[in-house]
Amino acid sequence: MHWLYLLLAVVFLLAASKAAGWLVFLLLVASLVLFIAWMLGWVSTRISSGARNDAQIIAPEELRRLREQAQARKTAAQSNPTDAPP
Repeated sequence: MHWLYLLLAVVFLLAASKAAGWLVFLLLVASLVLFIAWMLGWVSTRISSGARNDAQIIAPEELRRLREQAQARKTAAQSNPTDAPP
């Protein structure tokens, strides 16, 4: 969708080159606005393509359970050093 903004910006820029008077100013401003809209859409697409999926985020309960398991392994290793790997 954001590529449409770029296409319209170029069309308005070409139309401004053939127009006269205040219409040139209005077409140039419209072209600038559409170019900025294209740039924001492009950046938004680039950012969202690199974003992580929300389903991959660990729930707080799962994170707490993993921390408790790690703490239990740590205390078990400290209380029984003979079973610890070298």
